[in-house]
Amino acid sequence: MADQQKIHPVSVPEPAQVAPLPKPTAPLVPRGSSRSENGDPERQQPAPPLKRSLTPYSPLKPPKKKRGCCVRCLCWSCCLFFLLIVLIGIAAAVVYLVFQPKLPKYSVDSMRITQFNLNTDTSLSATFNVNITARNPNKRIGIYYENGSHLSVWYKGTNLCEGKLPKFYQGHRNTTQLNVHLTGQTQNATNLLQLLSDDQQQGKIPLNIRVKVPVRIKLGKLKLMKWKFLLKCSLNVDNLSQDNVIRIRDNKCKVRFRF
Repeated sequence: MADQQKIHPVSVPEPAQVAPLPKPTAPLVPRGSSRSENGDPERQQPAPPLKRSLTPYSPLKPPKKKRGCCVRCLCWSCCLFFLLIVLIGIAAAVVYLVFQPKLPKYSVDSMRITQFNLNTDTSLSATFNVNITARNPNKRIGIYYENGSHLSVWYKGTNLCEGKLPKFYQGHRNTTQLNVHLTGQTQNATNLLQLLSDDQQQGKIPLNIRVKVPVRIKLGKLKLMKWKFLLKCSLNVDNLSQDNVIRIRDNKCKVRFRF
């Protein structure tokens, strides 16, 4: 029979006694509250007051509008302006091609002096009758000569006499002869007569005739706005004697218009 195992009793050590916990010296924190890591918040010193900034208060600026709207408006304005210029150019081209406008032509045909003498107060009195021919070379354009015209005769910067053109209508391809009566008086004309006498001995007295006349152009049945014709004629005559035949040596007229 096999040897039986021997059982030896084992002594179990008694549990060590736990020392009681010391009583808390601080009040317990109630539930739902937090405890600061630096201790009891009631015993901490109050925080120092915040320093106020000395920067003045400025209200918030409103947000800037988007630039896209302004850019679109500017683009539309430029496009409309360009379109208007194109339309005006097309209309002007059509009018030019259909009516083929041409400036009228003028010439001074003759001149007669009924008064040209020196007065006792050294003033010069002059009365001229000037014949002017106006030609309208246009086929489809008529010209209305309105009131308010002014015509003057000048000699070396001195206005000798002045008058005005009559009011009339000049039709298509029409030639009109105008007789204009001019009168004037020049003060202190002693030196002026001496210059006239010197030029008359040479047989060449330069004169300038200036005309300013308001006109309205008629295109078919359409009557346009009022314009101004500015006419300047340069001519040389042989003399300025009273009641004498005056011969015009050369005659050149230029015309331009403005609104």
